[in-house]
Amino acid sequence: MEPVSLKDKRIIEKQLGRIPRGLLGIECRCRYGYPQVVTVYPLIEGKPFPTIFWLTCPYLTKAIDHLEAEGWVKRMEAELRADEGLALCLQEAHKAYIAEREGLLSSEDRAFLEQARMLKGLLEKGIGGTADFSRVKCLHLHVAHALARENPIGEFVLRALPKHACPPNEVICEGF
Repeated sequence: MEPVSLKDKRIIEKQLGRIPRGLLGIECRCRYGYPQVVTVYPLIEGKPFPTIFWLTCPYLTKAIDHLEAEGWVKRMEAELRADEGLALCLQEAHKAYIAEREGLLSSEDRAFLEQARMLKGLLEKGIGGTADFSRVKCLHLHVAHALARENPIGEFVLRALPKHACPPNEVICEGF
């Protein structure tokens, strides 16, 4: 994970259309050097935040929006039901995600979550807070995880996309 510069923060704010919360670092950049995936702290404003990898790239976000609108979440769930190996790989990705999220917590925040009886839930839920590992909550989260680490659903989606960054004449974050 790379540190976040002031320039990066401005770009991420533009990409998201809001000030990012819980921002820890940059996991992945596009070919133009702009943040594509960021790491987010698992506790924001005193509440568990189950997503540690956040896709910030507007180009990929829009492309994945289209896939979701075309029914790709259901398609990926059907793939999981049909392919036991894929389902096992996704379970392992969820477990790795949970372990990494737990590892990001400070001892103080871990104690706070435990006392508030929220830690167990955070440690039982996978990518994006999913409790049922045979379900796909959001393709964006899986792609972010695939770009940062390994995720079979995210990798499947990335293979379906013709490009993983905007065309040179449409660089979205130019000017920073």
